[in-house]
Amino acid sequence: MTADTSPGTYAVIGAGPSGLAAARNLQRLGLPWAGYELAEGVGGLWDIGGPRSTVYESAHLISSKRTTEFTEFPMRDEVADYPSHRDLLGYFRDFASTYSLTDGFAFGTEVVEAKPSGDGGWLVVSEGPDGRVERRHAGVIAANGTLSEPSVPSFEGTFDGEVLHTSAYKSPTVLAGKRVLIIGAGNSGCDIAVDAVHHAASVDMSVRRGYYFVPKYLFGRPADTLNQGRPLPPRIKQAIDSRVLRLFTGDPVKFGFPKPDHKIYESHPIVNSLVLHHLGHGDLSVRPDVRRLDGDGVVFADGSRTAYDVVVLATGYHLHYPFLDPALLRWAGRGSAPDLYLNIFTQEDPNLFVLGMIEASGIGWQGRYEQAELVASYLQARSARPDAARGLEARVAGPRPDLSGGYRYLGLERMSYYVNKDAYRSAVRAEIERLA
Repeated sequence: MTADTSPGTYAVIGAGPSGLAAARNLQRLGLPWAGYELAEGVGGLWDIGGPRSTVYESAHLISSKRTTEFTEFPMRDEVADYPSHRDLLGYFRDFASTYSLTDGFAFGTEVVEAKPSGDGGWLVVSEGPDGRVERRHAGVIAANGTLSEPSVPSFEGTFDGEVLHTSAYKSPTVLAGKRVLIIGAGNSGCDIAVDAVHHAASVDMSVRRGYYFVPKYLFGRPADTLNQGRPLPPRIKQAIDSRVLRLFTGDPVKFGFPKPDHKIYESHPIVNSLVLHHLGHGDLSVRPDVRRLDGDGVVFADGSRTAYDVVVLATGYHLHYPFLDPALLRWAGRGSAPDLYLNIFTQEDPNLFVLGMIEASGIGWQGRYEQAELVASYLQARSARPDAARGLEARVAGPRPDLSGGYRYLGLERMSYYVNKDAYRSAVRAEIERLA
């Protein structure tokens, strides 16, 4: 192992949106940093050629560019309302170049371990072009994303055909002429279903619960740009929006989906009305939950059986911080989320931070940028305004604030780090102001 030392720097792990936001905010406040990125450039999962990218050829944002972009770096006017992964990779490369962030990252370099050094610092062990290297840092910012570790369920029985998780899916050509079953109807599953109907011999979707489907455009505008003023109380917003959706998309139950077991916004909505379009045209069908795999087919919960060539698992992802001891994050492991103040700070170590471990409808990358701004402000305040920094540390050790905005989120693993964007961003900005 090669020994190296960068004792005054903060390690930024990941060069996707959250990692770039971390680097930019440390830079803004004059705090030294050094980045690590497994891929050969910036962009995170939006670099379709990256070793852990989970995007596919047809992938676009499900939120519009104006509600997603970094405020200080707007996307160009000529970029579409819902940019493709190619546009987004270009955006992040331009962001990194504009603020001279690229040279701060070691690319082709994987962090395999990060641990406290015992004297307040951190040791980061990485593997890259120079072999295995250990470096000392002042602290660690884990910004490696939440969509890289596939959640692969186990089923009774065996299947003779191909089983493919959406993380490995890149092009609908792999489904050409085949009988396809997609298990799960989240945003990726619905995207792939819409891809598949143009190539596959048949397409079914197996679902266990109902969903709310939000069109990308309402009244001729990106749907998420409407009602961007003062947020409505949850019950009023749920009542209004559910009625508006029925007018624009109809009742998904009539297309074969189960009735939702929750109110709108209590789980992440599906931003894809083309699925309903294709259901209405007979291009695909909705099937019940899977009971077991059965050789060349699948048996469903209602006892029916259908033959398939390919099963696509649109079953989501696990949080994944393999280079950290879960105890440092107060994390019980899969099925839950780390116990972090504002999903950022752990009371186990004042020099460890997590960025990007938030999911919320409409939070955008600016929400991640504000997380990074808070971390940088705290680090600066430790020397410039120590009383303010100690105040934040006391809150980190105290009760967790309610970030639900009054919504009752489903008790699912993917919802365990879900927040309401307005409640969350207000809480983060309030902490930044306390540190000023």
